[in-house]
Amino acid sequence: MALLILQVNFWELVKSSEPIPIAVMAVLAVASLLSWSVIFTKWSFFRRARMANRSFLRVFRKAGRMDAVAAQSQQYVSAPVSAVFDFGYSEISRQIAARGTITNPVAVERTLQLAISEEIAKLERNLNILATVATVSPFIGLLGTVFGIIEAFQALGLTGSTSMRTVAPGIANALFATALGLFAAIPAAIFYNYFGHMVKEFGARMEDFSLEFLNTTERTYEEARKETRTL
Repeated sequence: MALLILQVNFWELVKSSEPIPIAVMAVLAVASLLSWSVIFTKWSFFRRARMANRSFLRVFRKAGRMDAVAAQSQQYVSAPVSAVFDFGYSEISRQIAARGTITNPVAVERTLQLAISEEIAKLERNLNILATVATVSPFIGLLGTVFGIIEAFQALGLTGSTSMRTVAPGIANALFATALGLFAAIPAAIFYNYFGHMVKEFGARMEDFSLEFLNTTERTYEEARKETRTL
C-alpha cells in the first residue's frame, strides 16, 4: 500500500486534468488549508483557555475576598471562567453601589448565564467552517470526479480505443478529485467533533463555576451583613 502511494505522481495527475476538475481541485485545496488553519488556531486557543481556567480557579478558591479575585482576574483573560466572574462581579458591584447590599440575586444569576452564553459563542467561533468543509468537500470532490469521468469517456469516444492504457489515466485523474475531497473532509469532521466536545466541557465548567460563584457570594455578603448588624 505504501509503495502504491509512493508511485502516485499527484502533480502529474493535476497537470493532465481538464479545466473543470482542476478548478474543483483548487477549491478543495483552499478548503483544506482553511480547515487546517482553523484547527491549529482553535487547538492553541482551547489549550490556553484550559490552562488559564485551572489557574484562575485555584486563585478563586484560595482568595478570601471577591475584590482580591477581581484584582487578579485580568491576568487570566483567556480563561472563560474569568470572564464569567467579571460579569457576575460587575453586577454585584452595581447593586452594592446602589443599595449597599445585594438586593436582586436573580439578576446576578441572569448575568452569569449571559456571560456563559457569550463565552460559549466565542468558543464556537469558526467551528462552522470545519462543519462546512466536512460536509461539502466530499460532494465537491465527487462533482470533480463526475466531470473527469465524462471528459475521459468523451476522449475515449474520439480515439475509438477501449484498452485500459487509454481509459486508466482519465479515470485516475477523475478519482483524484474525490480523494482530495475526502482528504479535506475527514480531518475537518474529526476536529469539529473533538472541538464540539471541548466546548461542551467548557460550558459544563462555567455552569459549575456559576454555582460556586453564587455560593461564595451568598456566604461572603451574608457574613458581611451579620457583622454590620452586630456592630
